[in-house]
Amino acid sequence: MSYAIGVITFVVALLLSVMLHEAGHFATAKAFGMKASRFFVGFGPTLWSTKRGETEYGIKAIPAGGFVKIEGMTALEELEPGDEDRAFYKQPALQRTIVLAAGSVVHFILAIGILFAVIAATGSDPVHVRPSTTIDAVEKCVPRNPNATACAATDPAAPAHGVLRAGDKVVAVNGTAVSTYNQMAAKLRAAPGTVVHVTVLRDGKQLTFGLKTVPVEQDGKLVGKIGISPEIENIPVSVAGAVPKTFTTLGYFAKSTVTALGGLPHEISGIVEGKPRNPEGAASVVDVARVSGQIAEAKASVGARVAQLMLLVAELNFFVGIFNLLPLLPLDGGHIGILAFEKVRGAAYRLFGRRDPGRVDIMKVLPLTYAVVAVFVGLSLILLYAGITDPIKLQ
Repeated sequence: MSYAIGVITFVVALLLSVMLHEAGHFATAKAFGMKASRFFVGFGPTLWSTKRGETEYGIKAIPAGGFVKIEGMTALEELEPGDEDRAFYKQPALQRTIVLAAGSVVHFILAIGILFAVIAATGSDPVHVRPSTTIDAVEKCVPRNPNATACAATDPAAPAHGVLRAGDKVVAVNGTAVSTYNQMAAKLRAAPGTVVHVTVLRDGKQLTFGLKTVPVEQDGKLVGKIGISPEIENIPVSVAGAVPKTFTTLGYFAKSTVTALGGLPHEISGIVEGKPRNPEGAASVVDVARVSGQIAEAKASVGARVAQLMLLVAELNFFVGIFNLLPLLPLDGGHIGILAFEKVRGAAYRLFGRRDPGRVDIMKVLPLTYAVVAVFVGLSLILLYAGITDPIKLQ
C-alpha cells in the first residue's frame, strides 16, 4: 500500500463515520415520530440532492462533516403548519436524550465492532506487546546510567557484543531452560559480575557461550547485564478471548482520550512555543491522515498494515463519541446537559412546593455557546497549523 492509499482510507472512513453518526440521530428521531427534513453529508454549496418523502437527502461540496435537520430543535424555530406536535422540543425528555446521544452511540458501536474484528482476525492484543527470548539487537556497551540512550566513554563493553547475534533465541541460562523474557532476565540479573552460560538457538543449532555479566546498580541493588535487547512479540488472543479484550482495549482508549483532553492546554502551549510534538498528545485531522499514510507505507505485511489502519479508525470513532458527549454547547453532550439540568431543577422546585420553571431559555446560553465555538475553532486552527508545519510521526 502507498502513502496516498492510507490517507484516502482515513478520509473515506471519516466520511462514513460522519454519515453513520448523523444516521443515528436521523433514525431515532424518525422512530419517535419527529420530523427530519434534511440529511446531508458535507457543508457549503449543494452538489446533489433528492427528496424522498418529507426528507431531502444530499451531498455538499465541503467534506468536513454532515448534519440532520430535525424540525423544532428549539422553541424559537418556525414550523410548518401541522408540524407543531412533531417538533423536537415538544417531545419527552427521554426521547430527546436518546436522539441526541444516538450519534455517539453509533461511534461506540463502530469502535467495538472494528476492534473485535481486528482482534479476532489477527489473534493478538492490539495495544499490548511483550519482550521475547529472541535477541533483536546486541549493544556495544552496558550503560551505567539506566536512562542513557547512547554509550559513554566510561561504560564497559557489552559481554554479548561480537558473541551473540540478532535473531539468536535464548533457550537456556546456566543449563536451565527459559521460555519467557522474564525468566531469562531474572537469571542474568541474579548473577552480577559472574560468568553465565547462555545457550542460544542459531540456524537450527544450539550453541552455548560463557559471558561475564556487567554489574549495574538498579533500584538500589546490583544486577547483571550482558547488553542485549529483546524482540517484541504480540500477545496471542483467542477468538473467544477477543470479546473481553475488545472492552479492555476500549478502557485503554478511554484512558488515552482523557489524557489527551487533559493535556490539551499543555499541548497547545508547546505548539505555540515551538516545542516538539508529543506523539501521544492531541492531533488534528491532518495529523491523523498523515499517520494513516505512514502506516500504509510501513515495512510490514499488508495484513498488519490494514489492521493498524482499522485500529486507528476504531480509536478515532471512540474519541469522537466521547468528545461529542462533553457537556458543552453546541455539542450533543451540551444539549443533554441542559435536559438533565431541567429535570433536576424541576424536581428540586417540586420538592419545595414551587412551580417547575420549565425549559431553559436558549437565548440566555447562546453567548456561552458562541464562546465555546470560538475556543474550539481557535484550538482546531492551532492543531491544524501544527499538523501542517510539524506533523506527528510514527516512532
